[in-house]
Amino acid sequence: MSKTNEELKEAPLSLQSIINYNLPTIGVGFMFFIVALYLMKFSTDVLLISPAIMGIIFGVSRIWDAVTDPLAGYFSDRTTLKSGRRKSWIFASIIPVVASFYMMWNPPPSLTGWHVNLWMGAAVLMFYTSMTIFVVPHTSLGAELSLNYHERTKIFGWRHMLWNTGSLLALVGMFLLIRSDSPREVAYNITLIAGVTTAVLIAWMAFSIRERPEFQGRGETNPITAFSDVWKNKHAKLLLVVFLIESSGGATIGILTPYIAEYVVGRPEHTVFYILAYLVPSIASVPLWIPISKRVGKKAMWMFSMFVTAFGFGGMFFLTEGAVVHIFVLAFICGLGAGSGAVVAPSIQSDIIDYDEVQTGKRKEGTYFAAWNLVFKSATGFTLMLTGFVLSASGFEPNVPQTETAKTALLTLYAIFPLVCYSIGALIFSRFSLNEAEYEKIREELDSRQASGDAGPGANEQV
Repeated sequence: MSKTNEELKEAPLSLQSIINYNLPTIGVGFMFFIVALYLMKFSTDVLLISPAIMGIIFGVSRIWDAVTDPLAGYFSDRTTLKSGRRKSWIFASIIPVVASFYMMWNPPPSLTGWHVNLWMGAAVLMFYTSMTIFVVPHTSLGAELSLNYHERTKIFGWRHMLWNTGSLLALVGMFLLIRSDSPREVAYNITLIAGVTTAVLIAWMAFSIRERPEFQGRGETNPITAFSDVWKNKHAKLLLVVFLIESSGGATIGILTPYIAEYVVGRPEHTVFYILAYLVPSIASVPLWIPISKRVGKKAMWMFSMFVTAFGFGGMFFLTEGAVVHIFVLAFICGLGAGSGAVVAPSIQSDIIDYDEVQTGKRKEGTYFAAWNLVFKSATGFTLMLTGFVLSASGFEPNVPQTETAKTALLTLYAIFPLVCYSIGALIFSRFSLNEAEYEKIREELDSRQASGDAGPGANEQV
């Protein structure tokens, strides 16, 4: 007998379930952030790899992501194992995530020249591949946990808080690396602790969270069709463009803050505290943004985020030696803006996936989050490559005072580039039209299909 729409209504997720789902992001967030924040500088200053070489390595890893991200999304959607289409991949990511993270920070001391370059290239490629294996299915699972418009914001709000809790811990790790006379020894201890902790948290999540059985076997059978559907989705297409532009600008905070702190402000010992000034408001303001988003709407919240962040970054162009208060205030503003956007962005992405189900009858969370993940990493890779080549062209030399040309190059990359990116992203996003009212119509259509036993066109096709 078919269920009524009322019978299809779900009880709210427990806070414990939301936390269990998000716990692995503490460890993964730690790894991702310390790599984004400090691996470039660690490689140039400790391992003595040139900035241009590291830029190429990061850039190539993003090209490789163009293959691995879509594959991870597609196969995650199509997996029909008893352990779950998402959890099976999440659990399988444990060993490669831990191993690759160790390799990046602990190349054998005997390796020099092109040998260490090859080692680092292989380790970075393996790391981002394993991150894809975890992140794409895990984020997809988050979109599936609830079908409620505002509860999704709560799920991903907690994800943002716990991910950036890991980022805060990464600052501790970076601080220890900066202050140590034996950075290789510190790197070894950090990777060991982070690896074990992350493995335990991923395993706990995999055993404590249930997937939706009704979504099993409902991915698109044809990978080309799956990704073409993403581009045909008017809401997804606009968001991909916005996400590419925004992420290109946002990557500078992680890449260049250590350089700005040392070579422009002249206070390298304060690097951790500058980034802390960014992360603390980003995390602490989440409980504020969740109810505000419900009141003003997800679109308004994200546009606010981009304009505020653009203003904060733009002010960084006027940094000078000793401008400690200046950078602290602007970092706080950037963090406040970025936090509000991080809460609603994946929630909006989840809504767009439901719109796709109305059009196609398929559940393609993996495909969609793979596309967005690819865009994010491509944007970060572009900014890393740009940073490497601009620094080399400006005459940058590690561990010595910089010329005015090199300082201007650093400030342009750190301030003007993200100012332009966030401003353009906000203007484009102003055209986004999927609001709560439209989503309710989508939800009514999907609930009606489920009540009648009709999931839509092609929904019951199997591998």
